[in-house]
Amino acid sequence: MLKFNPNNWYNFSKPLVLLGLFMLFAKSVAQDLPPIQYFSPKQYHAENQNWEITQCKSKHIYVANSKGLLEFNGSEWILYPSPNQTIIRSVNVVSDKVYTGSYMEFGYWTRTDVGDLKYTSLSKKIRSTLLEDEQFWKITHLDDWILFQSLSRIYIYNTKTDKFNITESKAGIIKMFKVDNSIYYQDRIEGLLKLENGQPKAILQSNYFKNKIIAGVYTLKNNLLVVTQNHGIVTIKNNTVQDWNANLNSQLKDYRIYSSLQLNDDSLTLGTISNGIIQIDANGNIFQKISQANGLGNNTVLSIFQDIESNIWLALDNGINCVNINSPFRIFNDDHGVLGTVYTSLIYDNTLYLGTNQGLFYKKADQTAFKPVVNTNGQVWSLKIIDNQLFCGHNSGTFIINNNVANRIASVEGTWDIKTISDNPNLLIQGNYNGLNILEKKAGFWQFRNKIEGFNNSSRFFVFSKKDEILVNHEYKGVFKIKIDSDYRTTTQISKIETLEKGLFSSLTTSNNTLYYATDKGVFKKHLEDNTFVKDTVLSKIYKTQGYSSGKIITDQANNALWLITKKGINYVSPGKLSTTPDISFIALPSSLREGLSGYESIFNLKPNLYLFGTSKGYITLNLSKIKPKTYQVEINTINKTPLQKSKQLISLKDEIIFKNKENNIEIKYSVAEYDKYLEAEYSHKLDGLYNDWSSWNTNAEVLYKNLPYGEYTFIVKARVGGVEVTNQDSFTFTIDKPWFLSNIMIMVYCVIGFISILLINYFYKLYYRKQKEKLVLKSKRELELKDLETKQQLMALNNDKLRQEIDNKNRELAISTMSLIKKNEFLNTIKSELNEKVESANLKSVIRIIDKNINNKDDWNLFEEAFNNADKDFLKKVKTKHPALTSNDLRLCAYLRLNLSSKEIAPLLNISPRSVEVKRYRLRKKMELEHDVNLTDYILSI
Repeated sequence: MLKFNPNNWYNFSKPLVLLGLFMLFAKSVAQDLPPIQYFSPKQYHAENQNWEITQCKSKHIYVANSKGLLEFNGSEWILYPSPNQTIIRSVNVVSDKVYTGSYMEFGYWTRTDVGDLKYTSLSKKIRSTLLEDEQFWKITHLDDWILFQSLSRIYIYNTKTDKFNITESKAGIIKMFKVDNSIYYQDRIEGLLKLENGQPKAILQSNYFKNKIIAGVYTLKNNLLVVTQNHGIVTIKNNTVQDWNANLNSQLKDYRIYSSLQLNDDSLTLGTISNGIIQIDANGNIFQKISQANGLGNNTVLSIFQDIESNIWLALDNGINCVNINSPFRIFNDDHGVLGTVYTSLIYDNTLYLGTNQGLFYKKADQTAFKPVVNTNGQVWSLKIIDNQLFCGHNSGTFIINNNVANRIASVEGTWDIKTISDNPNLLIQGNYNGLNILEKKAGFWQFRNKIEGFNNSSRFFVFSKKDEILVNHEYKGVFKIKIDSDYRTTTQISKIETLEKGLFSSLTTSNNTLYYATDKGVFKKHLEDNTFVKDTVLSKIYKTQGYSSGKIITDQANNALWLITKKGINYVSPGKLSTTPDISFIALPSSLREGLSGYESIFNLKPNLYLFGTSKGYITLNLSKIKPKTYQVEINTINKTPLQKSKQLISLKDEIIFKNKENNIEIKYSVAEYDKYLEAEYSHKLDGLYNDWSSWNTNAEVLYKNLPYGEYTFIVKARVGGVEVTNQDSFTFTIDKPWFLSNIMIMVYCVIGFISILLINYFYKLYYRKQKEKLVLKSKRELELKDLETKQQLMALNNDKLRQEIDNKNRELAISTMSLIKKNEFLNTIKSELNEKVESANLKSVIRIIDKNINNKDDWNLFEEAFNNADKDFLKKVKTKHPALTSNDLRLCAYLRLNLSSKEIAPLLNISPRSVEVKRYRLRKKMELEHDVNLTDYILSI
């Protein structure tokens, strides 16, 4: 039974895998292309097809789209619907007007005060003369004339006289061209014609172009250059047609050319139906082809335009492309995913080598395709030329490349870097996953000698700080200081440099006898003779202002310079010419666009001013000589006073506007007309009157202010492109009106109301205080009255007490008097009774009469009556008033009853018997007409 041996399978399959890869790479051909931007229909919010492109003086781009006119200001696409809801086929800017042509319609758009475009129809002036179903495919101008070309006519409009001339073609017009200061067009039968004095003139006596379609007419070296759709490019001179370049025409026979453009450098760009664009130099040689496979949005190019900054714009059957042909960058994209991410690069023996995560690849100077180096499949970390040999640091060990074949000289895994040892040319030191290792040259061959024992940490970045001292950076552990023995076999001391903080993507390198350590905390440096690292404020400021993305510092030994990589781009740091302060050149290459791998960036000097920057899809080449300053301007485009509503309400940009108080939500849009793929426009703004400090830089090209309080404001915006501020600032002054209740009229009303209120308040206060005073006076009066009443009551109480005392005294006197009378009368009656019983002498009768007289003495009654009246004032009068029929004896009986005397006690006072008193009482009840159940004594007491 056969057993599966993985090693045997590997040895057997390896040649097959390499053969397959070689065949794949041999077919992988790519170009170094300029940066290409693609704008999809989703981005510009219109139809797929775009027919023509133009540009105005403010650098805004205008596109004839199937849905309308597109405007691009560098930050925002704006669609203006076609005036008659048909496809706009042509567009051209003349002066400050944007002319467009569509189905049965042509006219122009002008900028309004509010910043948008307004359409004015010219065709309506000659509506009756238009042909049925006429469409206008081309617009050009010459002096004061605007020419609108349909497939049957050319309408020539005089902008000064507002009059039209019409050039007709019986067979039909294919295209119209402006060449220098002349107008050419192709008639279907008569061929290529030129307008002279408003009349067509044939430029060839032959019918050479009768069955050919012309895609462009230009001049080159005083010859007329004609681009045809299917028959190549020809020149016309002295009425003779000949091929411009026979070799070129043989190459173009497989392409169908729809559009073309002669660029500023006299080169030609041809737009094809299904193959993208072809670029031809002024000598007729194809130097570049760009299609959908390597950057374009679509292979059908309907129109080509070159803007003010020489960018090429392509109107595609599906989208829009902008090609930055003058960019200092060229991009090599590995569209088939064969190369992978480039970690290192180098030129050796006129061959460009790329070390990637998929192996080592090479391309000779005269080749267009990269090929794999045999035996290098896998991760390549570094490439070095040492001892006139090419060393490759690989995941599988260390290799030397000979004749594009890799020979492994050390099998220690993960060779990060390889460096020479200054005092020993036969030794090399390399950093590996397992620490530091030594290579030795014996008998002319390099081989592994030993690992430096005692240090086992991965050593990606290492430098010699002294002959016997090595610094090793580990991004997760920090920087180690390692002392080694003289034979480089073992460590003698290991310590950490605590002053250098560890950091993600940190690096350690040396340049010009100076050590550099870079992390997100900044850049620290140490000269070899110094003992400590110090912060380099100039280089650290680069990370602070541009944003930290990677601490890897790349040295350019040939120019004694450094590369620092940030979020915003890359910085070339070279020695200062007149001072110790270094010169720093910033190249805008944002991390979001460069597609590099943070911490593993690589930059290699291919030749003077030309550098290769590795990316995850290939590489980017940078030509420093092509970096030239450009001038940009920021402008406020529109101001919308109803940003929170669905419908926009734009306001004038020219006047100082006063907004109503409720119109306090303001949206301001601004832009810089910048179309470089690797440049970012950033903006900062402030609102004087509310926010007087500049905002932080950001890429937002609009700002929304909500619920602004009333007041005067000035909005100011500034911009920078690629880190360089533009030449101007734009501003807009406006006022938020006061709310109606704070208007001047209302303030006057408030003043009047306030004045009246003050008067009313003063009046009511006076009234109030008067009432209060009256209340106080009344209260005081009442208090006085109360006090007087209390005093009187006190006096009354005193008088009552006095009267009570007097009454009591009177009552006592009356009681005493009454008791005296009773006792006297009882005494006299007793004497009288004794005398009547015991003495019958006549002489005693006189005595008895005297006694009777004393018993019935009126003086006693009068005295009693006076005392009784003093004690019970007006009682007798009241009784007499109520009962007039009572006699004096009856009143006397009433008085005695008032004193609550019994019949027995009353009898002596009346000198009658108790029985007689009862009789009198009875008679008194009769006279008083009292009810039977009323007690006489109680009644008398109640009066």
